Amino acid sequence: MFRRKLTALDYHNPDGFDCTDETQFRNCIVWLEDQKIRHYKIEDRGNLRNIPSSEWPKAYQKYLQDVTCPFGVQERQEALDWLLGLAVRYEYGDNVEKYRKCEPLAASSNPKAVDPLVNLDSNSPDFKAGVMALASILKIQRHDDYLVMLKAIRILIQERLSPEAIKRADQNKEGVPVTLDKHALGFDTGDATLNEAAQILRLLHIEELRELQTKINEAIVAVQAIIADPKTDHRLGKVGR
Repeated sequence: MFRRKLTALDYHNPDGFDCTDETQFRNCIVWLEDQKIRHYKIEDRGNLRNIPSSEWPKAYQKYLQDVTCPFGVQERQEALDWLLGLAVRYEYGDNVEKYRKCEPLAASSNPKAVDPLVNLDSNSPDFKAGVMALASILKIQRHDDYLVMLKAIRILIQERLSPEAIKRADQNKEGVPVTLDKHALGFDTGDATLNEAAQILRLLHIEELRELQTKINEAIVAVQAIIADPKTDHRLGKVGR
């Protein structure tokens, strides 16, 4: 399952790598740090390089924390996939011009578009690492169910980051400064801070009522435009009895 990223990073044995083999796993982590990530200075990599040591899991846990990995030691596959993704990003950053010259793969000759979500495996480390990365970027709280997190990400993107949402945000005008002292609250909570908060909430409520009234007025005008100019059918009229 890690073969694609390991191959992209020129790992010596991407096809034969076994994540469940402790020695292979530790060697891979050390290789990623030494060759690709290079978060530590060379002299600070001693504990991580000491693969046979019984203290290696502690060194690995500290390493995950130092590189701000969202996964822990127990989430082996997810953490490794996240580190591989980090290494790929650094590899690209070090060789931008090289990868810019790469030719894109030819498009599939199949005329039917394939939905990428059809074969989505929500339990795969790739999926979990991707969702966690997006949630971290968008400041979305972590949830045990990754599908719930993905749904929250979709809602946020649709409501805040879609072209329509950005256009609406650009059209919004800045509000006019308001002096709270000039607006009477009508009651006293006994706390100056609470009084101020109540004044702000009241002003916001009034603004919402004004927007609602504007929409009601627009609806009334639209209805009046229809009923104020009726079409008369003279054939239905009668004169006399």
